[in-house]
Amino acid sequence: MALYIKDPDVDALADELKRLTNAPTKAEAVRVALRRSVDLARQRLPMEDRLAKAFAIVDPDGPFGPGDHKTTTDELWGED
Repeated sequence: MALYIKDPDVDALADELKRLTNAPTKAEAVRVALRRSVDLARQRLPMEDRLAKAFAIVDPDGPFGPGDHKTTTDELWGED
């Protein structure tokens, strides 16, 4: 869906940003500004929230899940 903004103040800000950043278009200037703003907002999230997504992806048992780690390690090293 397209974004239509009919606010003259926003249009003036977009024009100024385009000039200041030498962006080829207002849309590109706004895209870069929005990306930076989103990145900054993500960085300001609490560490627990940022890590929760990563923890949801990894194996819930982690590297110390059930199993015989000594035997597995020995097999990886080719030892008896």
